[in-house]
Amino acid sequence: MIASRLATSQVWLITGSQSMYGQDILDQVADQSRQIADRLDAAAEIPATVRCLPVVTDPDQIARVFAEADAAPECVGVITWMHTFSPAKMWIRGLKTLRKPLLHLHTQFGVELPWHSIDMDFMNLNQAAHGDREFGYIQSRLSTARKTVAGHVSDPHTRARIGSWVRAALGAAELSTLRVVRFGDNMRGVAVTEGDKVEAQAHFGVSIDSFGVNDLVDVVRAVPQADVDKLVTEYEHTYRVASELLPGGDRHSSLRDGAQIELGLRKFLVDGGFHAFTTNFEDLGGLRQLPGLAVQRLMADGYGFGGEGDWKTAMMLRTVKVMAEGLPGGTSFMEDYTYDLTPGQERILGAHMLEVCPSIAAGTPTLEVHPLSIGGREDPVRLRFTAAPADAVIVGICDMGSRFRLVANEVRVIEPTAELPNLPVACAVWEPRPSWCTSAEAWLMSGAPHHTVLTTAVDTEMLDDFATITDTELLIIDDTTTVRGFQRELKWNDVYHHVAAGL
Repeated sequence: MIASRLATSQVWLITGSQSMYGQDILDQVADQSRQIADRLDAAAEIPATVRCLPVVTDPDQIARVFAEADAAPECVGVITWMHTFSPAKMWIRGLKTLRKPLLHLHTQFGVELPWHSIDMDFMNLNQAAHGDREFGYIQSRLSTARKTVAGHVSDPHTRARIGSWVRAALGAAELSTLRVVRFGDNMRGVAVTEGDKVEAQAHFGVSIDSFGVNDLVDVVRAVPQADVDKLVTEYEHTYRVASELLPGGDRHSSLRDGAQIELGLRKFLVDGGFHAFTTNFEDLGGLRQLPGLAVQRLMADGYGFGGEGDWKTAMMLRTVKVMAEGLPGGTSFMEDYTYDLTPGQERILGAHMLEVCPSIAAGTPTLEVHPLSIGGREDPVRLRFTAAPADAVIVGICDMGSRFRLVANEVRVIEPTAELPNLPVACAVWEPRPSWCTSAEAWLMSGAPHHTVLTTAVDTEMLDDFATITDTELLIIDDTTTVRGFQRELKWNDVYHHVAAGL
């Protein structure tokens, strides 16, 4: 299991004021800011530690605390609040240099006005109503990317929106240092799995390294058989294992081969500091079988994965896994495979050769072995299940040449219409929003990929926050989408990104 980012990550609450109100007012501002931070820190909706910083009242303090935030690896983002009136010219230098994600919280300390006792002391202390407007202006004037949340911290909706941004910031922080290993190259002749790895590192921070698959094979072959014994026993206690794979069964050696591949692959990733990886069935070297079970279990432990060398999907899967940590639901590598076009009941059957994450399973998976007509190796072991019904989002990332594009489709994962006794792989069935035809047409017009991330844990607001933080184009297909409107959005996006690239 990859170490959790939640245990060490912080968001910093920085409160703005000015010295003209006197020390008594500033002391109250500091005390109330600490109370706001404490309420946010204790909120279940917010997954990281919320740290309250000293109140800032001049340009040097602001620039210094923003520089400290940028330099602090534990700080994944900054929340700003203008408790009183904080003249916004003081913030220009700091905002121009800030690199960490920014959330502007527009709130106040109390909920209700003390109508009978309100006086000018109260008014001087509680000025966010116009202090935050001043701050909003300077952010817009400087074209500062940020999320703006207006609401009291006692409101669950306010906390949920802040939590969404925190999770997006966690994902962006992970991506900024992520290392992806590619075993072999991309599937030959495929366009959408290609991409500019240098631009990916410049834009997101992710580094993508390639190793020959036999570099992995050497590690797999060195795995002690005693370790294989232990892992096989773990399989027996975790899944419903087909009898032919159990000790003494005709295919038990296939299970041991799968376990050895998992142990070798896991060691390679841990030793290299990789949190995401790709494989390619066209390049298996000395592996006895295509990694199926190993990939599924590594995804369940939080690793990103992309099939056929698809490093972009691998990095996005890892990013969404980080964003989803601790939330109900699951996240998996996915591929749109085939359709049921029964009028009024159109739906999509998604799967991949073997590699679907059991975090989305409806029940305990079965562990089975079946032939695979590609790859030219022995029959691979794999977990077999269907996905649990839930609202979900399908996310794809593609390289458009001038920019990366994210496309997200809101869907409803449903039970299969009937049993699938002859489908020997894990799968998911979903109904896309707003309808199959509109969803499919919009997806195709956007150039979105066939490899995707399916998540029942992360919603489109979180993805929107992530796109803002990383300055990445995002197109959302949901209940409000129309083909005509989507076409216009594509055209406006092309114009915007063409112009923005020259600024």
